[in-house]
Amino acid sequence: MREEAKKQLKIYSVLVFVLAIISVINVFASVPSQLNSLQQPLPASKPLLALATFGITLIGYGLIGLLGYYLAKKLGWPGIFNGKEGWKKLFLRPLYIGLIMGIFLIFAQKVFVLFHNLGELPHPPFPFSILASMGAGVGEELIFRLFLISFWALILGFIFKKFNRQGIVNWIAIIIAALAFGAGHFPNVMFLYGLTSLSQLPIIFIIEILLLNGIIGVVAGKEFIKYGFIAAVGVHFWADIVWHVIYGLLQTH
Repeated sequence: MREEAKKQLKIYSVLVFVLAIISVINVFASVPSQLNSLQQPLPASKPLLALATFGITLIGYGLIGLLGYYLAKKLGWPGIFNGKEGWKKLFLRPLYIGLIMGIFLIFAQKVFVLFHNLGELPHPPFPFSILASMGAGVGEELIFRLFLISFWALILGFIFKKFNRQGIVNWIAIIIAALAFGAGHFPNVMFLYGLTSLSQLPIIFIIEILLLNGIIGVVAGKEFIKYGFIAAVGVHFWADIVWHVIYGLLQTH
C-alpha cells in the first residue's frame, strides 16, 4: 500500500507541475487572453508574473489537490488512480467516454443556439486550444472532482451517517460539484462576451452553460469515484480535444 501511495503521489506531482508550466506559457503566449486584453498596465513584468503564477499554481493547486486526495482516501476511494484496474480502464475508457462527451457538446450546443442570439461559444485558437484542454483537464478536475466531491461526500456522509446511505451521498456530492463546475464557467463566458452582469445573459444561455458543463461534471465525477483522478482528467481532456481543438479548427475553416 505504501508503494502504491508513493506512485500515486508521484503521478499527481507530475500533473500539477504540468499545470504550473501551462500557466506560465499562458502568461507569455501571444493569444487573446485577459492579460493581453486589459487596458491597465500590468502590475509587473511578464517574467515576474510568470514566476508568481507558477508558484501560486504549484503550491495552491498542489495543496488543495493533496487535501482532496487525503479526503478521497478516507472515503475508501482510489485517489489518483485505481491500482486494481488495468490501463484499459484507466486510459482507454476515459478516451472513448471523453470522445462521446465532446460530440455531445457539439450537437447539444447546436440545439441551444436556436433559442438565443449569442451564437456558438468561442474556442481558443489552435494550438493553444490543446494547452487549454490540458490545463482545464488537470486544474478543473483537481478542484471540482478531486477536492470538491471528496469534501462534500465526507461532510454529508458524516451528517447523514446514521442513515447508512453513502451511495446516495456520493451522488449528491457529484451533483453539487457538477453544478459548481458549470457555474465556474460564467466569469469567463461573461468576459468573452464583454458583459458585466450575469443578468445580461439570456436564461436559456445560463441553462445551456449549467446543463452542458454539469453533465460533463457528473460523468467525470462518477469516473473519479470508481477509477480515480486520472480517469476524470482523461474524460475532461478528451472531451475538450473534440470540443475545443477539433471542432474549434473546423469552425475556423
